[in-house]
Amino acid sequence: MSFKSLQIGKHIIKYPIFQGGMGLGISWDRLASAVSLNGGLGIISSVGTGYYENRSHVSKELNAKPYGSENFYSRKGLQALIDNARKVCGDAPLGCNILCASNDYARIARDACEVGFNVIVSGAGLPTNLPEFTMDFPDVALVPIVSSPKALKIICKRWQSRYDRLPDAVVLEGPKSGGHQGFTYEQCLDPNYQLEKLIAPVVEEAKNWGSFPVIAAGGIWDKKDIENAISLGASGVQMGTRFIGTFECDASDDFKNVLLSCKEEDIELIKSPVGYPARGVRTNLLNLVDKRMGPKINCISNCVAPCGRGKEATKVGYCIADRLFDAWSGKKETGLFFTGANGYRLNKLISVKELISKLINGE
Repeated sequence: MSFKSLQIGKHIIKYPIFQGGMGLGISWDRLASAVSLNGGLGIISSVGTGYYENRSHVSKELNAKPYGSENFYSRKGLQALIDNARKVCGDAPLGCNILCASNDYARIARDACEVGFNVIVSGAGLPTNLPEFTMDFPDVALVPIVSSPKALKIICKRWQSRYDRLPDAVVLEGPKSGGHQGFTYEQCLDPNYQLEKLIAPVVEEAKNWGSFPVIAAGGIWDKKDIENAISLGASGVQMGTRFIGTFECDASDDFKNVLLSCKEEDIELIKSPVGYPARGVRTNLLNLVDKRMGPKINCISNCVAPCGRGKEATKVGYCIADRLFDAWSGKKETGLFFTGANGYRLNKLISVKELISKLINGE
């Protein structure tokens, strides 16, 4: 099978491959620019941009951490990220992944438009009001992330009635993805909720609202998986974990080595302060959390609304912002290392160019 290009709003993606938005700092300018340069859609995570580069764009810090959501989700950091990405990929389409659960969600969405992103991908909750924050930028494509046809119906109904707008594409994320899941723990393990069972119903729901691409995500690994998703009705795929295994991925070498050395049984679903199960690698952090001996919790970043300024973090035993920062930094003892279910299949680092060639040509 030869793959067709994707049209997402007014933007053409040469190959039907989205690179998943991975925060904190796993998919920033180096990874996203390399993906866009090589024909996919590179996506920069908006999470923790206050940590980017020399942090001259952060106005207030506490204990060497960006203080408050205004600094944790730094507009100047986001601007620096896309500016540096453009030096590599030029005018190729670039996406920004924004969590609905983020504090300052509306402001982050406006920032992403104003600094020049072409596509906004948004999940971790239903982005029912996203068009409100982006209406001054009609050329920015809007792509919600859903886990069911019901979720897509709710979004389309709300967008059409309130904003006279429909999604430019939708990402359907199954329960084998890394990080937070849009499913209960039981559903993640239920055969009826696996990606291959969800594609056709979501494609049918999309047809009720016109014609926009459905992008399948969660557990996609190689050309065969892409072909299978397309045969089931998807127009393309989104892949996160596979891109961690590239030289250009913005994670530290220590982060990459955690995945390169992990086994299938090391990857598990864990409790998260966000309120949904999340998939990651069992490391020393989770052993400490199980014993209620994890690092001190002190809500500095005010990152996600469901956590309630650290209330949920205290219940589950760790601060997600601080532990993701440690992982990105390569601190194995206290880092939270998210990965998809296939993360154990990573065995060496390759370039983004080589990876996309493998995905397209099946090498």
